[in-house]
Amino acid sequence: MKPSRGLVSDDPSRLGWAALRLAEKEGRTSFPPHLVHAQDVPSAAMGASLSKEPLEIGLLFFPGMTQLDVTGPFEVLARLPGARIHLLWKRIEPITSDVGLTLLPTTTFADCPKLDVLCVGGGPGQMALMDDLEVLGFVARAGASARYVTSVCAGCLILAGAGLLNGYRSACHWLSRDQLTVFGAIPVEERIVVDRNRISGGGVTAGIDFGFKVAAELCGDEVAKRLQLMLEYDPQPPFDITERNAPAEMLADIRTAARPMLEERLRSSQKAFARLQDGAFPFDQTAPDPASTDQETVR
Repeated sequence: MKPSRGLVSDDPSRLGWAALRLAEKEGRTSFPPHLVHAQDVPSAAMGASLSKEPLEIGLLFFPGMTQLDVTGPFEVLARLPGARIHLLWKRIEPITSDVGLTLLPTTTFADCPKLDVLCVGGGPGQMALMDDLEVLGFVARAGASARYVTSVCAGCLILAGAGLLNGYRSACHWLSRDQLTVFGAIPVEERIVVDRNRISGGGVTAGIDFGFKVAAELCGDEVAKRLQLMLEYDPQPPFDITERNAPAEMLADIRTAARPMLEERLRSSQKAFARLQDGAFPFDQTAPDPASTDQETVR
């Protein structure tokens, strides 16, 4: 397996020459420009971000993904000191999101290094992955050794299908949250959930909040606060409407429209669980709890 460099500053095909020259001038090893630097990280922060080793962060890409599930966290995590981002898929080839945005992975499964953070998003394409042994096998192996195993939206079902969520609390998109019970996971109606070294975000836009939480776990609250300020994260949605306060008829309409997809998703989850029961992915999936993470907390 050749070493994977992820998103680094000496790749002109991805960054552009102007960005490359700026990166070289500033002496950076990753892109985009950091809003915090190593000297900003408090001494009490966790080891990888303070060591000479890069912070290896892998985000799973796949056809039919909801790109904001992972590009939201990417915008935050790519700016951490020493971060090296790997946009992961089977091959380096364009993939298309659920609404037609074309994205390019940077690292194949075969070239993926041991990760500090594995992050998996969701989207309609998630259902096909539940029957894709190559993808689930990779997720199981990568998750078994990662410091943090994380998800946004229905990405938690991919983690669960790889045997990584049994007995763990998890967030999920509100339409699919109940399906976590198929795998022995515990659905939690919160925007961000932390359970040992599993961190999960709710639906789609929750991935941005999730990104700041992961940043804080990796590098400390002060670094995450600086990023939140510099990225001007101050959400003020034009409408006060959530799962908790939406009119009953609106919720019913959405559930009715989503029923065919949800039924297909449930079938895919049940099939994946049956495979786990038959002994699929028999890897050691006991990851050590990070020192700064409580045994079980819900945010």
